[in-house]
Amino acid sequence: MSTSPARPDNCLASGLPAGKMPELRMMPAPADANVYGDVFGGWIMAQVDIAGSLPATRRANGRVATIAVNSFVFKNPVFVGDLLSFYAEIVKVGNTSITVNVEVYAERNRLQACIVKVTEATLIYVATDSDRKPRQVPPIETLLSQ
Repeated sequence: MSTSPARPDNCLASGLPAGKMPELRMMPAPADANVYGDVFGGWIMAQVDIAGSLPATRRANGRVATIAVNSFVFKNPVFVGDLLSFYAEIVKVGNTSITVNVEVYAERNRLQACIVKVTEATLIYVATDSDRKPRQVPPIETLLSQ
C-alpha cells in the first residue's frame, strides 16, 4: 500500500514540452492571488505578454508594442507555489507585425512531478521606432548577417 497521495488526473504524462526552452519562468507569490490562493488572471496575462514580447523583440530587432490579444484561454487554475514555465513561439511575421503563441505550464506538487497546462494565448506585436510609430520588421537575412 502506497503512502504517497494520488496523482491528480489532469497531470500531463509528457511533462514540459521536450526540446523547447521557456522564455520565462515565474512563481506567483501570495500578493498575486486572491484570499483562496488562486492567482489573478490579470497577473498571468501580464506575464504572458512579457513572455510573448521576448521573441517578438528579438525578431523585430528592437522595440515592439502589444496591439492585440487574439485569444486567451485559462485551461486550469494557477496556485501560489506553482512554478510556471512560459513557452513562446512566433507563428507569423507580417510587414510590421509579429504573431506569437504562448503556452503556460505549471509544475505543481513538485515532489510528484505534476505538470498541468494552465494557459494558452495568441498575441500580436507591432515593431515600433523611437517615436513609437510602426516600422517594418527587418528581413530575416538582415538579422542573420549581423
